[in-house]
Amino acid sequence: MANITANMVKELRERTGLGMMDCKKALSEAAGDMEKAIEDLRKASGLKAAKKASRVAAEGVVLTKVADDGNYGVVIEVNSETDFVARDENFLLFADQVLNSSFSDREADISALLASGIEDARQALVQKIGENINLRRVERLSIEIGASGAVESYVHNNRIAVLVALRGGDASLASDIAMHIAATSPMVIRAEDVPREVLAKESAIFSAQAENSGKPKEIVNKMIEGRLRKFVAEISLIEQPFVKNPDSKVGQLLQDAGAEVLQFVRFEVGEGIEKEEDDFAAEVAAQLAN
Repeated sequence: MANITANMVKELRERTGLGMMDCKKALSEAAGDMEKAIEDLRKASGLKAAKKASRVAAEGVVLTKVADDGNYGVVIEVNSETDFVARDENFLLFADQVLNSSFSDREADISALLASGIEDARQALVQKIGENINLRRVERLSIEIGASGAVESYVHNNRIAVLVALRGGDASLASDIAMHIAATSPMVIRAEDVPREVLAKESAIFSAQAENSGKPKEIVNKMIEGRLRKFVAEISLIEQPFVKNPDSKVGQLLQDAGAEVLQFVRFEVGEGIEKEEDDFAAEVAAQLAN
């Protein structure tokens, strides 16, 4: 039986990022062969990573990167299971790797990004950190090279990220619009962009509310129309009061600058993901019962 020294275990830990007992066991099973131990651990950790993939990853970060000439930008969301890991240096380095790869390759397809080497890095991080890590979303915006306008971004605490593309205006205006979008979360740019199914759903809700008021039908109809107009204005970017100057609407700000919002993307960490609610007391009781 090979003599497994503390230095051997230390080296394996440094090379794999795994725990001491896992490293000691792997070295023992590999009869002290460092490279075989690493290979065995990679195989085993692949199984562990597959199991972790079923766990909900609803924390994480959102990041952006914009070209120096302002004609192109990328926004990504990378998820972890806990906020603690979302602040981990290794996790943040991986997120930067994803961002830079997507930016340099102008790639927004997640499968293509993973196949380019990101998946190997993700698996290694899962192995090292012990949590499910997931590249959830990637979007990119651009304007024609040489065209008047700008692509700009705004990121708030790595929790909310916005990318916006303007025709006309400049980077400063685009940055202000991105910040506004981060704060107000509009659904669409213009009122006419609101999907019909959204209008139908809200109209049905307002109808039920108004009919319960007991008012005459003509009054009820006006109430529904008024509430629907207010709802559309609240979710339409250009109809919203500008956050830095509520006396002016975003549409007026853009008009004064001779600018137009072509597209925007707003990512918020974990939005739309159904989070698991942990019952700590039940978990402890279950462990004691085993």
